[in-house]
Amino acid sequence: MNAEEYVEHRSDTLRPYESLPACPVETCVQLVGNKWRPLILRDLLAGPRRFGELQRSVGGISQKVLTQNLRDMELSGLLLRRVYPEVPPHVEYALTDLGKSLGPVIDTMRTWGERYQQLARES
Repeated sequence: MNAEEYVEHRSDTLRPYESLPACPVETCVQLVGNKWRPLILRDLLAGPRRFGELQRSVGGISQKVLTQNLRDMELSGLLLRRVYPEVPPHVEYALTDLGKSLGPVIDTMRTWGERYQQLARES
């Protein structure tokens, strides 16, 4: 589908600098450090996903919690929401360039988790 076939919703402004913690690590944790956001990022790094796909893939997340996380991530400039004018509405979520820049962080978490699993298996 091309860009004329959907309406894209995104926040083109970041959170105000004054509202961010002084520590850069704390800023990152505040934006992506809850239980669900790294899993949402993991899935969206593979490409755009519909709400139901994300809910199934993340697993164990309620509709309300997923909706709130997606809204917060959109307001933070990490993802965008595409609404296709169909009945029923077709909505997709995709990472912005800023969201995609978290790919190496998620890859490092994956590598670390694999190593931890290997050590646990060997012990």
